[in-house]
Amino acid sequence: MVQIVLVTLGLFALLHIVVFGRDLIKHKANLGGGSWPISIGIGFVTDFLDTLGIGSFAPTAMLLDVTKQLDSDKQLPGTLNVGHALSCLLEGLIFITVVDVDPLTLFSLIAASIVGSWLGSKTVTKLPEKTVQFWMGWALIITAVLMALRQTGMINLLGEGNTSTGLTGGLLIIGIIGNAIFGALMTIGVGLYAPCMAMVYMLGLSPLVAFPIMSGSCGALMPVASVNFIKEGEYSRRVSLGIALGGIVGVIIAAKFVTGLDLTILVWIIIFVVIYTGITYIRKSRKPAKV
Repeated sequence: MVQIVLVTLGLFALLHIVVFGRDLIKHKANLGGGSWPISIGIGFVTDFLDTLGIGSFAPTAMLLDVTKQLDSDKQLPGTLNVGHALSCLLEGLIFITVVDVDPLTLFSLIAASIVGSWLGSKTVTKLPEKTVQFWMGWALIITAVLMALRQTGMINLLGEGNTSTGLTGGLLIIGIIGNAIFGALMTIGVGLYAPCMAMVYMLGLSPLVAFPIMSGSCGALMPVASVNFIKEGEYSRRVSLGIALGGIVGVIIAAKFVTGLDLTILVWIIIFVVIYTGITYIRKSRKPAKV
């Protein structure tokens, strides 16, 4: 079944390339705003950090806001999902092939995240900009809190002593429901890594098993969610492509060449800046719309 998961991820990669590529070709005369160097740089840095377990959504949202890359904040959820889809797929392929995990558990939780993301993306694309700003702000704050809990070791404590590589019965059902919810939340900007990690720890799985489940879920759900964002045009084409190009390089370098890098100070800086960015989005959502 692991082979089925790997083949499925490969098919999702192909789906994403085709759908994204066709949209880029269709709008090649006007890919929207944003800077190629900045977008590529953001993709490289955030997916480099993502491969090391920090996450990519919150840092990307923060950097896009600081550098003013998007024409509208309404494009943010779509840009995050479209831009990071291929790099997350690559991460998923790497972790699934090197970490032993029960195939049924892996397949079930990934499938659940896909369903959640499809339903979530269909909802998010219909939301007005002010609503997106409001929920994106809270998504960033929640993500920052989860990052802080993980950084202080509180989430990791949940996994201490866990050795199981799979779920069965009621625990598997809880995992499926939980990952479906996390998949839906991904489409509004709440990163899946930290909440999924906490869930699998609480369900008794080994900490190492969290990585193929997290990366596999993100790698599968993001291309699916992207279909709706691309269909509705609710994303920045130039910025998403830049993030994708830089992100793939970032994943490869982090996975192949980086070991033992102490990121403690950097992570805390990111946490505080992400909280500030989240508050900024919430404040923007409360300002009267420009006429």
